[in-house]
Amino acid sequence: MGKPHVVAIPYPAQGHVIPLMELSQCLVKHGFKVTFVNTEYNHRRVMNALAEQDYFGDQISLVSIPDGMEHWEDRNELVKLTKAIFEVMPGKLEDLIDRINASEDEKITCIIADETMGWALEVAEKMKIRRVAFWPASAALLTSLFSIQKLIDDGIIDSNGTPLKNQMIQLASAMPAMNSANLIWTCVGDLTTQKIIVDVSIKNNNAVKVADWILCNSAHDFEPGAFTLAPKILPIGPLLAGSREGDSVGHFWPEDSNCLKWLDQQPLKSVIYPIPRISIGLEISCRPFLWAVRPDITSDTNAYPEGFQERVATRGQMVEWAPQQKVLSHPSIACFLSHCGWNSTMEGVANGVPFLCWPYFADQFLNESYITDVWKVGLTFNRNESGIIMREEIKNKVEQVLSDENITARAAEFKEKAMKSVREGGYSSKNFNNFIAWMKA
Repeated sequence: MGKPHVVAIPYPAQGHVIPLMELSQCLVKHGFKVTFVNTEYNHRRVMNALAEQDYFGDQISLVSIPDGMEHWEDRNELVKLTKAIFEVMPGKLEDLIDRINASEDEKITCIIADETMGWALEVAEKMKIRRVAFWPASAALLTSLFSIQKLIDDGIIDSNGTPLKNQMIQLASAMPAMNSANLIWTCVGDLTTQKIIVDVSIKNNNAVKVADWILCNSAHDFEPGAFTLAPKILPIGPLLAGSREGDSVGHFWPEDSNCLKWLDQQPLKSVIYPIPRISIGLEISCRPFLWAVRPDITSDTNAYPEGFQERVATRGQMVEWAPQQKVLSHPSIACFLSHCGWNSTMEGVANGVPFLCWPYFADQFLNESYITDVWKVGLTFNRNESGIIMREEIKNKVEQVLSDENITARAAEFKEKAMKSVREGGYSSKNFNNFIAWMKA
């Protein structure tokens, strides 16, 4: 009998591709073969970013199918991308599975699909293949998507997802409170985009009912309220916290590892690792910093203020795309100034790094609530009456987070929770081992 053969299909965005690749690498360690299916557009980006083209050998096969858009069209146009995916990708996935099953000894035994790609689970059901939904973000976010119909029935949002009034809502007592204005579908742009996210989420809620498992890149101790509210969601993370000794892969841009040599020269816990848009605050903080600004941002001539790079040359290191897991585990890192995407949140928490939070999109506001209100491992910035975060506010919060021993202690405590969850006998480890046993049965 050949190896169990899994098809893994992420949603076509960076924050979805990386964690599913992490899971795929874990499966390979347990004797699985994985065919990893990106869209053609993202497949090219991943292959261009891989330092070694044969990185995976024959363990993970990187393949692609069309997303239904022309190569020159903007994948940030969510409405157009979503419609194209639904029209084109189900048929292309079926064709791919038929080709694999016709030509290989190791036939497809399971499809692991991003929960937002619920149509792939329906393809698996139609083809009588085992079905697993993978959720790369917080369980709290998934429970909020599962609760859309209830939120409509309770008069909190209308059928388009628009909040009927501005209020704080809490799905369960042990979960973070959410501002109705910051629900994920209200934070992504115009009303048309909001409506399609709500509609697709309701479709996915139905599609996921055919899944044998719903796996989540989180830890039970991080959000027990969410896992109690939705017990079918099983945490197996943080996947990065001990999943492998190698590099994180699946990135859309090549990583610049030279910054690790620069970190080696900095004092213990002295360096701020930030996201964009905070240049002036960094400058007046007088602290050393490592700043990763994505290539699609640095191509903009306004990425840095005039003369900024020269003024901070002795204590600032700017790179396009950093090996973030290695950076956050480096002993020189003192805090992480983050937009609070879930991958970054898991990487920071699993490495015991205090946060400064600057959310602006999608689930980042919910993740900020976990970081600042529930886990208490970081601080957020206050905005002035015009909604602007001033440079002095950045400087003051940097000093505050670096000097707060309670935050440092809580960060160390949550690092241990992360490690404990993935160790043998830990909550995530048990779930993962049960899943592996089911896959091999």
